Amino acid sequence: MRSNLVTGLMITVFFVGIAFAGDSPSHDPAEINPVDPAIFNGIEKRYAAIGFSARFHQLSTLKAMGLTDTASGTILVKRPGMMRWTYEIPEKQVIVSDGQHLWIYRPQDNQVMRGKAPAFFGNGRGAGFLSDLTSLRKQFGISQEKDTTAGNYHLKLSPLKKDLDITSVHLIITKETFNITEIITYNMYDDETRIKLSDIRFKDKIDNTQFKFDIPDGVDVVELDQ
Repeated sequence: MRSNLVTGLMITVFFVGIAFAGDSPSHDPAEINPVDPAIFNGIEKRYAAIGFSARFHQLSTLKAMGLTDTASGTILVKRPGMMRWTYEIPEKQVIVSDGQHLWIYRPQDNQVMRGKAPAFFGNGRGAGFLSDLTSLRKQFGISQEKDTTAGNYHLKLSPLKKDLDITSVHLIITKETFNITEIITYNMYDDETRIKLSDIRFKDKIDNTQFKFDIPDGVDVVELDQ
């Protein structure tokens, strides 16, 4: 149960930048509080590097069931659309996307879930907004909320098309550096996934082999696209 909770809510959060299902706007754009353009310019300039690495701590809550779980590990991101999540706690797990393909490896289950990232996540190109921050303005209505703490900006992202899994995403951004240090998502059931990023390191070179996964011999393979 712990593994399923962590994986399910993690996928919902970090690949939220993919296209959303449905045709109807989820809100009136006129109702959105405008964002200071300097904030977006600062974020996009900060994340203009080829990629970055960070440590993450995740808190996932299923409100109706009263379940809360934590997880932590490392993340590696490369533009465009490449991501590698390595879970260390509570169980070893690796989630890899090269922008086209997706692998979710659970050593404790001796299982790899494999699929095509665009087909699995929607009509996008298989990565979350962290690997393509320019997609934010195309995918979301964005408002500037009251700052949560001194020294941080707080942005609320509302999907421009209705989606059953995501109702809002909140970004906490350090004013001094424009680093995204926290990502909080909610769904229609008010379930919450809260991710804190630390030790963020921007990189000019990242080997593409980091975003490929060689399936070990004897591991069960589950096809996600079928």
